[in-house]
Amino acid sequence: MTSAPAAETAQRSTPGPRRRWSLQARLIVTVVGIVSLILILISVASGALLRNILEDNLDAKLRDAVQSVRIMPGASAVETLDAGRQPVGFLWVMQSSGELTGAYVSDDEEVVALTSTQLSQLAASIGEPGWTTVTIDGLGTYRVAFAGDLGGVFGIAGLPVSEVTETVTQILTTVALVTAGGLIILGLVVTLIIRSSLRPLQAVADTAERVASIPLAEGTVKISDRVPDSLTDEHSEVGRVGHALNTLLDHVDVSLDARQRNEERMRRFVADASHELRTPLASIRGYSELSLRDPSLSENTGSALERIQAQSLRMTSLVEDLLLLARLDEGQELVYGTVDLTQMAYEAVADANAAGRDHVWQVEVDDEPVVIPGDARRIQQVVINMLANARTHTPEGTEVTLSVTHDAENAIIRVHDNGPGIDPAISAELFERFSRADRSRARQTGGTGLGLSIARAIVHAHHGEITVDSVPGDTTFTVRFPLRTEAPEPGQ
Repeated sequence: MTSAPAAETAQRSTPGPRRRWSLQARLIVTVVGIVSLILILISVASGALLRNILEDNLDAKLRDAVQSVRIMPGASAVETLDAGRQPVGFLWVMQSSGELTGAYVSDDEEVVALTSTQLSQLAASIGEPGWTTVTIDGLGTYRVAFAGDLGGVFGIAGLPVSEVTETVTQILTTVALVTAGGLIILGLVVTLIIRSSLRPLQAVADTAERVASIPLAEGTVKISDRVPDSLTDEHSEVGRVGHALNTLLDHVDVSLDARQRNEERMRRFVADASHELRTPLASIRGYSELSLRDPSLSENTGSALERIQAQSLRMTSLVEDLLLLARLDEGQELVYGTVDLTQMAYEAVADANAAGRDHVWQVEVDDEPVVIPGDARRIQQVVINMLANARTHTPEGTEVTLSVTHDAENAIIRVHDNGPGIDPAISAELFERFSRADRSRARQTGGTGLGLSIARAIVHAHHGEITVDSVPGDTTFTVRFPLRTEAPEPGQ
């Protein structure tokens, strides 16, 4: 079992989703990065080439300085340099009379003898004949080489590389500053160009986001958002995307208008058909009732008339439901007033208890009555429908609880039962018309599949919502009604 600190540590260490860069940012960074890499490579190559050239010049200068050295028998390095005219910084080491001596020309053109430590460092750094670079305490870095045979004397000559280093440093610093300034200017120019080029694409993305936020599933929908005509140049790739999106939105708008017209025609057809069917159904029911009063009817004829009467009642109920749905879709059928949900809950549970004594019915309400604006008869129909569903689709002994509470904005009605639950395969379409919670149940249960769709239509007409959560042993229908709302205008 994981301890709380370990769990917190694991939670903190879990990386969150990486934030992806925009196309504009990636393009700017890519262009500036590639140019920066190229300039850095050029600078490094130029610096290396320049250093080689300067070192070659230094080697040539050192050879010229060696040629000017005047070797005197028995003279020390100091005396040898005093007798010549060598450049500032020139270093000379030689062995005369079995003694190793060395000296250099200082910045003020004086000859200064090398210390024994400096001589040891220099001797230890020199290996095979040839050019080499050594570092001497107190003097810095020198470019040195064997001078060769100068009148029977073999010496070591050198010149400081500080001049080369300073020159290369100055040039590289200048190049770095110019490169940095150029990259800043390049970044600004590239940003302006890319932003200008991608502005139509940004307009396309903004338009698509606005359209995506529009609910398109039902009701009258009009898509008025379009990419501005100034950003739909068909001669550019991005402009063609904007033009294509506008064309697509035009087609979608036409399709939505056609769908809305078809839905309105279908609603009118259902409403008209339902209205017209009420009269013949009433006649059938009336004639069947009248015929059943005839004492001369045979048993078979009476049974047939009873079946005709029962089916006419069932069809009348279905027609009334379809007519109610059609009127609710048109924004009609609601009569607003004040609805006391608390009192309604007590009455609904009392009726349910009388109709289903094989179930356990309970009521849970707040201390204060919950009152909302709405159509009391239709809201009562919603509550009765949910209780009837709980009674019909749960076994005997199931506990059904109707609760009425509220929060800051909504009144909340819940119907909970501990029955077997709803099949997950049909839970997503439970509120659709003619959807049946139990596909295998017999038709004699009386269900038409319109009860919950009517409940949803009534709830939506009150600007509320209805949901269901169900697992075996725990099913809850939840309805939320706004505590404050305005009665809709007729036809809305």
